[in-house]
Amino acid sequence: MDRALLADFLRARREVLQPEDVGLPHGQRRRTGGLRREEVAALAGMSADYYSRIEQRRGPAPSERMLVALARALRLSLSERDHLFVLGGIPALRRIVRDDHVGPTMMRIVTGLSNVPAIVLSRFGEALLQTRPAVALLGDFTRHSGPSRYPVYRWFTGDPQVRGLYPVEDHSLRGRVFAAEIRDAYTADPTGKAGEIVAALLEASSEFAEIWRLREVGVTRHQDLKRYLHPELGELELCSEMLVDPEQRQTLLVLTAAPGSPSQGKLQFLAAVGP
Repeated sequence: MDRALLADFLRARREVLQPEDVGLPHGQRRRTGGLRREEVAALAGMSADYYSRIEQRRGPAPSERMLVALARALRLSLSERDHLFVLGGIPALRRIVRDDHVGPTMMRIVTGLSNVPAIVLSRFGEALLQTRPAVALLGDFTRHSGPSRYPVYRWFTGDPQVRGLYPVEDHSLRGRVFAAEIRDAYTADPTGKAGEIVAALLEASSEFAEIWRLREVGVTRHQDLKRYLHPELGELELCSEMLVDPEQRQTLLVLTAAPGSPSQGKLQFLAAVGP
């Protein structure tokens, strides 16, 4: 516990909150902005004396329950809450992430991209939402269930839908990219869902096992130019840009083509015709 930094952080967060931010009347007799110490204490369900001693750098180390109450009272973001726990000498709480839920902000962005291929991916590569042009280009990735929800699993178990998206001469690189991406998730949580995917692939695919032993990371960037194959339009050369939601650990992948290129014309056709 760092008493000085904890006290300074609590004081700073208290002073930027206004009474109306937490449902309290503002009143007429406030000399300075922000909440009073006794107001924070009441919101957190603790005595004003206990909270004051923390801010005065002389209080006892607050328990995990008290830190949670203070984070709630001060309306801290998840990052601010984690920081509060570090200052209080307690490991930050493990965040619960809904892998199957697309947040409202991401949903609004995707809605505004109705004429371009865009796809929301979980941290395991699972497709959570696709625009119509994305379905027309790639197929409907959201229809899968079980382990097949994850493109890395479909790739290494020979799913023709995924394998057929890329020219054969690109397959070696694509396999390394898929393996490196699932390694990122596995490194962050080896006993969770990523661990289950890796264990299943090690048993099911000798190709995956061989690549996995290389321990490669950062094989390529999503922004690199990729070649895609469409069953009717042929080859498209596309670049992809990412928008990352760190709270939900989701990625919005948007595919674009060079202006005036044959690939741009094919994308415009897919946007008009749909799946």
